[in-house]
Amino acid sequence: MKPHKVIIDADPGVDDAAAILMALASPEIEVLGLSIVAGNVPLRDTVINACKLVSLSGRRDVPVYAGASGPLVREQVYGKYARIGSFDDKLVKAGDVVVAQESAVRFIVRSARSAVAADEQITICAIGPMTNVALALVQHPDVARGIRQIVSMGGAFTALGHRTPWAEFNIYADPHAAETVFQSGVPVVLMPLDMTFQALFTTEHFERFRQGGEAGAALYNLFSTFDRSDEKRFGRPGGPIHDATTIAWLIRPELFTSREAFIGVQVTGLTMGYTYADFYNKMDRPANATVVTDVDEARFIELLIERIARHGGEALDRRLTGGSHA
Repeated sequence: MKPHKVIIDADPGVDDAAAILMALASPEIEVLGLSIVAGNVPLRDTVINACKLVSLSGRRDVPVYAGASGPLVREQVYGKYARIGSFDDKLVKAGDVVVAQESAVRFIVRSARSAVAADEQITICAIGPMTNVALALVQHPDVARGIRQIVSMGGAFTALGHRTPWAEFNIYADPHAAETVFQSGVPVVLMPLDMTFQALFTTEHFERFRQGGEAGAALYNLFSTFDRSDEKRFGRPGGPIHDATTIAWLIRPELFTSREAFIGVQVTGLTMGYTYADFYNKMDRPANATVVTDVDEARFIELLIERIARHGGEALDRRLTGGSHA
């Protein structure tokens, strides 16, 4: 089976770091590049973080592109650790990867058009605000033909929110972009908080990340520094690594269950960023998404740990790119 040709659209971000490193260690995924957007922290910092992660992975064949510095319409909001900015060098060491000159939106457009010309399609893993993806689809509608699916971590239904009582952060940060993507006609696979809250990583799991060489050690540093546990909410120790579920779904879809639904997002008013899913066709509108509802917690956790551990192997570059370690 051919690898998935994937663009990772992200706003690194601790969760994003795990997803990116997981993808870069997985032969089932051909990462075409990282399309970076502002979100968890300002764009300058998300770009620095992305370059650090690519450098740590040894995958210098994977380019990094800078995209939107703010949302389409709403005022800018950042993640809870925005004041910290980019990853401290003590947590994730500096590398020599630099951002590409081409913009992230142009990269998405070019990649989608190239896929059409080759009678192929790409997948976009959208694990931050979907501003870059929305801009590509609105400015160049023809690129939709080159996108097989958009696998997105976003939304919350019965779980409610984590950035506000009603909204998940990626949607809340740019609800107009999410609405544009949901209405684009491109198949969407959505990983909401309802599912990601089911898989909780503990300090014992973080210790095992250290098997992944410098990349795994960096993840250990990040998750040990930024506490994600919420025992009052989850009812047990540990915290989710939301974004990595998108990569795991591409690699091992059998670990997940899902339902078709029409999904939408509130773009104005007090509940801006609220997502809803019509699982029972009450609105008489055709489904526009596959909503992932459940995950095999134990197998997902082991898969992520195993993939991060691959970064500790000297042959990672040769195994995934056919070249020697840079």
